[in-house]
Amino acid sequence: MKTKRYGVAAIALAAAGALVLTGCTSGGSEPSAPAGDPEAIITTNGSEPQNPLIPTNTTETGGGKIVTSLFAGLVSYNAEGDIELDVADSIESDDSQHWTVKLKEGQTFTDGTDVTANSFVDAWNYGALYSNAQSASYFFDNIEGFSYTEDSELTGLNVVDDLTFTVDLVAPEADWPLRLGYTAYFPLPEVAFEDIEAFGQNPVGNGPYMFAGEDAWTHEEKIDLVTNPDYDGVRTPANGGLTIVFYTSQDTAYADLQAGNLDVLDAVPDSALATFEDEFGDRAVNQPAAIFQGFNMPYYLPHWSGEEGELRRAAISMAINRDEITDVIFQGTRTPASDFTSPVIAGWSDSLEGAEVLAYNPEEAQAKWAEAEAIAPYGDTVFDIAYNADGGHQAWVDAVANSIANTLGIQAVGKPYPTFAAALDDRENEKLTGATRAGWQGDYPSMYNFLAPLYRTGAGSNYEGYSSEEFETLLDEGAVAQTVEEATAKYQQAEEVLLKDLPAIPLWYSNVTGASADTVDNVVFGWDSVPLYHQITKG
Repeated sequence: MKTKRYGVAAIALAAAGALVLTGCTSGGSEPSAPAGDPEAIITTNGSEPQNPLIPTNTTETGGGKIVTSLFAGLVSYNAEGDIELDVADSIESDDSQHWTVKLKEGQTFTDGTDVTANSFVDAWNYGALYSNAQSASYFFDNIEGFSYTEDSELTGLNVVDDLTFTVDLVAPEADWPLRLGYTAYFPLPEVAFEDIEAFGQNPVGNGPYMFAGEDAWTHEEKIDLVTNPDYDGVRTPANGGLTIVFYTSQDTAYADLQAGNLDVLDAVPDSALATFEDEFGDRAVNQPAAIFQGFNMPYYLPHWSGEEGELRRAAISMAINRDEITDVIFQGTRTPASDFTSPVIAGWSDSLEGAEVLAYNPEEAQAKWAEAEAIAPYGDTVFDIAYNADGGHQAWVDAVANSIANTLGIQAVGKPYPTFAAALDDRENEKLTGATRAGWQGDYPSMYNFLAPLYRTGAGSNYEGYSSEEFETLLDEGAVAQTVEEATAKYQQAEEVLLKDLPAIPLWYSNVTGASADTVDNVVFGWDSVPLYHQITKG
């Protein structure tokens, strides 16, 4: 069984039993690379963020890659998903429950103010406060004082001095530092709390990049970032900045890459999957990533809850020919799913109890659909799958819909939205008329991160209303397990509950399929499919 790796900043079990995360070990850093023009701007693709750029309210990929560029957390992730100390000087615990965090001296925000212990404690309290309705609030539910139902201060956070704070968790969690590179845990300057909405339009961060000016964010078009000259962490840029272009079509982005108008593309369109590796050679990337793809049916719609809903969900799942679709549509750049996580995550399994529901089985699908019909007729209701047209999803959505229609004899179609933000808005506001595309890109490399944010009651990305006490009990038991093996066993049991309930229909795991133009070098894609922008050189 794979164990977690912690790279340059390693958690080590010392003789006295203390868990210590420090930057004193060697190895694991990125190899040195040829220098480029330090003023060169790297152009890459992206999408319009759903919300203002507040770290605790940014849980989608378009905003995530921007926020991660603007801010630095206690730790950062390297290409393999190992953690390295960034703002933190050390993270220590004697019992995995009570942690002491010390910051490096001399860290500042781009407005010149110091990064202090209060910068983290105040930001985390803001993100956790019930009335602030932050989409990433659940990331703080393991800290003493958190509440899902009322405003409550995180009493487990205490400032010792300007560079030191302590964290008391509700239970031991040996790999707690692993999550601290995620956006929810980034610090905020004092100015943020004067007008948080205005701050989100022009954030003051402490990361490797900063806004190029007051008008850096041209909504629905692009965002311009330049290097932060005061950043002195593990992600110091080798370039002069980023221009992230918000494309409404992956084909358009790919055409710009071909024409030399785009330096780096992190999502090759379906139309080019059969040819991009031949065209771009060693500048093409096709590697496993922590990406899960599926679709959800809301529990608030008729026919999709209770015994009837459980039968219909299983029938829909077994009506999909995943092997054929991944071969024909994706040219082998996807792998049919056998669970709810990703093969690059420790604990992934292809032999969970109940996983047969993910295999194409037309006869069993028809039988389960007939059982559901005996409970309540589906009638002439059209089964639609909502998706964002700017993400290159039409081909596979149409193929999945056709597979369902042909197997079950019902009407099944795709329902396109122009942008990811528009599709997500209808999910958040419970306005879906059918199923919805529901992918997940890991925030940090852990099974827990693929399960809790999506399926825990009230979690920020649980838009379709799933709730299971059995699932959550197993999830909680895994979170406080004393060993990786014990935690993995609990998480796998929790997944087996999901395989019975099917709040999501797992489809496949995605490789990151990307490419770079000959204008740039040192392009490395990380464990989560996002390029390590700071390493890219140009000129």
